[in-house]
Amino acid sequence: MKLLLLGANGQVGFELARALQTLGEVVPATRDGKRPSGTHCLRVDLADPDTLTATLDQLLPDVVVNAAAYTAVDRAEDEGASAQRANGDAVGEIGAWAARNGALVVHYSTDYVFDGAGRTPYREDAPTAPLGAYGRSKLAGETALQASGARHLIFRTAWVYAARGGNFVRTMLRLGAERGAVRVVADQRGAPTGARLIADVTAAVLHAQRASRGAAPLGTFHLAAGGECSWYDFAQAIFAAAAAANLLPRPVEVTAIPSAEFPTKARRPAYSVLDTQKLRDAFGLHLPPWQEGLDAVIAELAGATERAR
Repeated sequence: MKLLLLGANGQVGFELARALQTLGEVVPATRDGKRPSGTHCLRVDLADPDTLTATLDQLLPDVVVNAAAYTAVDRAEDEGASAQRANGDAVGEIGAWAARNGALVVHYSTDYVFDGAGRTPYREDAPTAPLGAYGRSKLAGETALQASGARHLIFRTAWVYAARGGNFVRTMLRLGAERGAVRVVADQRGAPTGARLIADVTAAVLHAQRASRGAAPLGTFHLAAGGECSWYDFAQAIFAAAAAANLLPRPVEVTAIPSAEFPTKARRPAYSVLDTQKLRDAFGLHLPPWQEGLDAVIAELAGATERAR
């Protein structure tokens, strides 16, 4: 099996490059054609249709794993066309190519396709109503892929973080070290989900697809860690774990604030917990509580810090 991994340098892409190795030949592609180690790889920029089509025609992958995306949620309000190109149009082009060539597409979407007005975890068939340009562009990608006729897996996930890249965990650790005190929104709830969990679940589902000779379920699934919390709860857990791992020079004071006191250009859903029952039932998966993923990332960061000393 030949797998083309788009966005191989991102948080999820980096973990996928590891997790997918047992499935066959993994060919990484990044926007600048380089890997974190400095080695060269395929260059595919979703903003450039020519690089996308040329790579697909040259490589002829059995599976296209699309972990590339426009993810600047607030900037998307001013750059809606760029978000739509990367998150919407390009996904439709991948789907059209896959439909013509009999390939499977794995694509990642977001909790931001929902408006957050609910109070119980969102199922896959819940009505979508994105609040901003980023969510609209991601929903457009889902719709385009579904309409393409390609065999596909869409994994909606949420509150993604890892030991690398720009994310809430790394931001909190930086701010905590710099200031010793942070103010964090307490009226938005979700399920923090580690990139490693997303990658490992993706690999498990693709193994099931191969073992069943394509008979395993396809379509849209919610993929998130178990449980839920607010950003404030998440920050407190980050600092507690970091303190236990000696990652911070001093305790950090965390103050809970409402979203109104932390205005952003793009509106965020107030409640975006995803119901993962469909995924768990379809593939017999266990999705651990979000605290386990956080502990693993903190341990990874602590190990990297210790090695650097």
